[in-house]
Amino acid sequence: MTRHPETPPMDRTLKSLSLLLSYPTRELQKTMPEIGGVLASETRLTAAARRALRPLIEELGSRNIFDLEEQYVMLFDRSRTLSLNLFEHVHGESRDRGGAMVSLMETYREGGFEPATTELPDHLPVLLEFLSTRPFGETKDILADAAHIFEALNARLVRRESPYGAVFAALMQIAGTNPDREAVAELLEQPEVDPDDLEALDAVWEESEVRFGPDPNAGCPQVRDMLSRMDQPVTPAPQAQAN
Repeated sequence: MTRHPETPPMDRTLKSLSLLLSYPTRELQKTMPEIGGVLASETRLTAAARRALRPLIEELGSRNIFDLEEQYVMLFDRSRTLSLNLFEHVHGESRDRGGAMVSLMETYREGGFEPATTELPDHLPVLLEFLSTRPFGETKDILADAAHIFEALNARLVRRESPYGAVFAALMQIAGTNPDREAVAELLEQPEVDPDDLEALDAVWEESEVRFGPDPNAGCPQVRDMLSRMDQPVTPAPQAQAN
């Protein structure tokens, strides 16, 4: 990742949440004490929200790496309803999603950010890493645009008794807004597929393919709003707001 000299200091909380949602590695496990320290001192989160993050931090830091990898794949890679690719929850695999991702990638590059990953641009850990370099006021608005997605993911993960749900609850607190209940309900109406049912999973993933198109303005107004908020010059954030 490259950053422009005028980029505000990194928001260590968003960077930490990005890492918690990243694919587990031994290198990531070694950072858990530091991540735990950053999140334990985050005043934008309530004491309850900070406590809720501890089980995930402890689990990622101590469990067998192969178990962690399997758990991650079962949750986020095998289930479309838990996908960490945000536009998946808005556009599915339509041309609208492709156009939005092209625009998002252009926004990253204009902000001096080049994702060092093979993930799609709308992958939440990638977006959070980018937002960690932006002024907090802008970041808060962007997270608020996606609050209904975070709430739906949190609800599904809580139902599965997964400690990952605490990350999405934390993101909603940082956004400082209540999600649109109708939008959340619409997302939660989508049927879940048993991640162990490989035949059913194949049927879901083969429904259509991602089509990258030239129209970044197509599709959901929420996605357009999110992209328009990011399509601004990078300006320094007030020192008091940076973590």
